[in-house]
Amino acid sequence: MSVRVRRVYEPPEPEDGVRVLADRLWPRGLAKDAARVDEWPKALTPSTELRRWYHAGEGSFAEFRERYEAELAAPEAAEAVRRVRELAGQGPVTLLTASKQPELSHAEVLARLLSD
Repeated sequence: MSVRVRRVYEPPEPEDGVRVLADRLWPRGLAKDAARVDEWPKALTPSTELRRWYHAGEGSFAEFRERYEAELAAPEAAEAVRRVRELAGQGPVTLLTASKQPELSHAEVLARLLSD
């Protein structure tokens, strides 16, 4: 199973496979046709409250990861995780995020969860 994380602003690559936008909000300044997003399951994204809490610098990445993983256990999110895991079983999946530090973002947490 191949799941990787990339910034949505980077040009698409042939090895991306299915491109899944993992952000709740559409990335600023990016045309939808240029992004070449195949799936946009908003149920996979952190809640607005969690996203704001983390971006305000109120907690550590470890605590954010725990809270986000708990949100992903909710029925709608769990179904979205199942769907993306199914896609990854069929070929490469690239999780896209606008985060400037993808390695410290929800997309990285999600990629690790999908790879387990």
